[in-house]
Amino acid sequence: MSYTIPPNTRIGHVHLKVADLERSLKFYRDLLGFEVQQFYGSDAVFISAGGYHHHIGLNTWYSKNAPPAPVRAAGLFHTAILYPERKDLAVALKRLMDASYPLTGASDHGVSEALYLNDPDENGVELYWDRPKEDWPVDSNGRVQMGTEALDLDALLKLAE
Repeated sequence: MSYTIPPNTRIGHVHLKVADLERSLKFYRDLLGFEVQQFYGSDAVFISAGGYHHHIGLNTWYSKNAPPAPVRAAGLFHTAILYPERKDLAVALKRLMDASYPLTGASDHGVSEALYLNDPDENGVELYWDRPKEDWPVDSNGRVQMGTEALDLDALLKLAE
C-alpha cells in the first residue's frame, strides 16, 4: 500500500551553510527583513518572520570563509520564501531595486509570481506569492498547469507605491 504524506504538512525551515554570518545577515535580515530569533554561539543564527522560532538557520560550522558550492553539483537549487500577499512581493522587489540587488529571473508561473536571486553565497532564493487556488490554471482533467511566462515587473512595482 502506498503512503501519502498528510496534506497539511509544511516545510518548516531551511538551514544554510554560509561563508560569513554577518554578510548573510545583511542579506536575510537587513535586505529581506527577517528578524533574528537567536544566535547560537558565534557560528550560527536563527531568523524568522513573525516571531516563529526559525524559518532559516544560517551557520558557518563547515563553511566559514569557503567559496560558493559549484553550480553544477547536487544540492539545494533554491529556497522559496512565500509572501502572504502580492503587495508584499512588490515591496520586496522595490527594496531589491532600491539596493541595486540583482535578480537572476522573474516569472509568472500561472499559480504564482516569482522573483529569483542569489544570496551572498550564491544560494538560490525565490521570493513569491501564490494566486488564490481557485485562480490556478488547470487542464480539462482538473490538473494544475504551471508554466513560465515573463513577469511584468512594472505592474508589480506599482503595488509598492
